[in-house]
Amino acid sequence: MTVLADFHTHSCLSPCGDLSMSPRAITQTLALRGVQLAALTDHNSALNCPAFAAAAKEAGIAALYGIEAQGQEECHILCLFAELQAALALGAELYALMPPVMNIPEKMGDQVYVDEEENIAGEVDKYLITSADIGLDALAERVVTLGGIVIPAHVDRPAFSLTSQLGFIPDGPWAALEVVRIPSEADTRDYPLITSSDAHYLEHIGRRPFELDIGNDQLVDAHGKVNLETVQKALARRPRRETPQDRSVRSH
Repeated sequence: MTVLADFHTHSCLSPCGDLSMSPRAITQTLALRGVQLAALTDHNSALNCPAFAAAAKEAGIAALYGIEAQGQEECHILCLFAELQAALALGAELYALMPPVMNIPEKMGDQVYVDEEENIAGEVDKYLITSADIGLDALAERVVTLGGIVIPAHVDRPAFSLTSQLGFIPDGPWAALEVVRIPSEADTRDYPLITSSDAHYLEHIGRRPFELDIGNDQLVDAHGKVNLETVQKALARRPRRETPQDRSVRSH
């Protein structure tokens, strides 16, 4: 069995995300575009993941709860969990490690999170696109300890990526590498590759999904929780280079 996936989407919580990007609007758009497995990955926070969990269930989307973390090296790292509480725990830890740079909504963008009914539940004070005081290795180790998987984001971009900040892809517990396109111009060192939308606006959702072949394994359990082991096994089977299937997915 093959499912269509998108592991990188921002909501109205990210200051760079449009206010129309509510969890419910995101999941409804994902469903319309045929995406079956998706993660919400706001900058350094998971506070919209509870609403995303409820909206994903309504839309029939298998949900992963994530964060696009930014640590000392200023690399963007996707941290993905099947357990909502694990994502919230990491978000709280990152927030405590961020500098006291306060957000100015009219200059930097709104940082709001909502409840299941789309009501604004609160607004984050610190500017989320700053670097938490945690190194790459420690961040990756913490995610794994919390039961999650780690995917460096857009490694072939000229900013906020492993290649832009470090100049290379270091060894790590990377379940895959996210690239903007396959084949990539970056030296991806034979790690499995995925593409994702990195959507900040509704029209961008599902623009670069990828196919995940889960075989006969169960994607979700009886309670609707994603089986992360299934996802990891399927990611390990992802290509290290472009295939005809990748070209076909991107053309739709």
